[in-house]
Amino acid sequence: MKKSNLNTELEVKFALTGLGGVENRLLANGGRLVSGRVHEINLRFDTPSFDLTQNRRVLRLRRDLRTYLTYKGPGEIVDGVQRRTEIEIDVDDFDKARLFLEALGYQVNMIYEKFRTTYSYRDVLVCLDEMPYGTFIELEGGDAPSIRQAAEGLTLPWEAAIQESYAAIFERLRSRLGFTFRDLTFDNFIGIQNSLVNLDIPIIDL
Repeated sequence: MKKSNLNTELEVKFALTGLGGVENRLLANGGRLVSGRVHEINLRFDTPSFDLTQNRRVLRLRRDLRTYLTYKGPGEIVDGVQRRTEIEIDVDDFDKARLFLEALGYQVNMIYEKFRTTYSYRDVLVCLDEMPYGTFIELEGGDAPSIRQAAEGLTLPWEAAIQESYAAIFERLRSRLGFTFRDLTFDNFIGIQNSLVNLDIPIIDL
């Protein structure tokens, strides 16, 4: 399985009506489970004047089966996939890492969560993501052709590919639907159904 080059992330995602069909397709075509379904909690940090957001950079603290700190640079679309600098380090203590960042002047500007199941398939990493506003498959690999070939192998139409981040999709939903909450959590989306139909995002039924 190819990974992105050191400190570089190459990925694309697709919105799905559900995960059962694509998961069955993965298993039938040689996909291998890397990590079972796990809950993620993510804290996105910024300065009080939102300097990182304005410059399309991300500082994130994540906890799932481990805890790690991530920096992402501005993204660019290359051959239909998003490429951006990504630097990631493991940390031992989620709460102390948060205090460390806040002591440096950063503040949490968004909390978001998801459930993720991870497979390897051909030369890419495949993540099946359950977001508060919908379900997605995310493909990450070492180069755009590998990612596109994996998408074709799973019969994912390339014209439906999404290069936006989950946070960017959420911001568009907030603007379109007038959400007053800032955190992308499952509790905040209780009672809100089919919100993605309000955006120009193709949703694939497999």
